[in-house]
Amino acid sequence: MKRYVSSILLVSSTCLGPLALAQDAPAAKADPQAARDKVSMCIGCHGLPGYKASFPEVYHVPMIGGQGAAYIEAALKEYASGARTFPTMQAIAQSLSEQDMADIAAYYAGTKQ
Repeated sequence: MKRYVSSILLVSSTCLGPLALAQDAPAAKADPQAARDKVSMCIGCHGLPGYKASFPEVYHVPMIGGQGAAYIEAALKEYASGARTFPTMQAIAQSLSEQDMADIAAYYAGTKQ
């Protein structure tokens, strides 16, 4: 019985080991230069003077230039998951990969508006 249990543990650790390593792997490095082509969908609202969309009496668009990359990336992930609800931002965030989100966050973190 002892030998059987140790065999199960060996097989389990061998099979699950790569999964555990994948979870601990660092995220891909953010590349703000790669975001230059990705931010075109953001500029229409977040690039306007005064940070207001075309309906300023209804939608006050936040300033994201100069915000921390971690904050921007977290916000995009929350829109993608539905934790934040604004239809336009949800649609945009759901179309982005995690790499896109990291790149866009790094891009806006390095700009001033």
